[in-house]
Amino acid sequence: MKKYAVIDTNVLVSALLRWDSIPGKVVEHALVGKITPILNEKIIAEYDEVLRRKKFPFKENDIQILIEGIKKRGVAFNPAAIDESLPHTSDIVFYAVTMEARSSEDAYLVTGNIKHFPLKPFIVTPREMLAILGNSIEI
Repeated sequence: MKKYAVIDTNVLVSALLRWDSIPGKVVEHALVGKITPILNEKIIAEYDEVLRRKKFPFKENDIQILIEGIKKRGVAFNPAAIDESLPHTSDIVFYAVTMEARSSEDAYLVTGNIKHFPLKPFIVTPREMLAILGNSIEI
């Protein structure tokens, strides 16, 4: 069964740093269709900016393939403003898009930084997302 998920940038970073990891498996599922990525222009812009930071050893081609794959398979949502504050303002768009998507889909927010978001059952770690998908976690 296909699931919808906003994928936080830190999951993409972790996946590109080590593809044979739990975040790598989540991103792989997003690229092959078991997860439908939920996004908007601000999320794509953050992916693009963060993945191109000089501190990361990512190849331009890998970044382009990843972002284009997510855009190609993704569904765009333009969220309404939310009344919750989060520790990092850059995380607001991820949470707002998740909330907008949840109005019509069973959507998740997958992040390696759970503490940056409200404690909600649909905000999950990559490991939890794999469990939701029914994957055994043998990495």
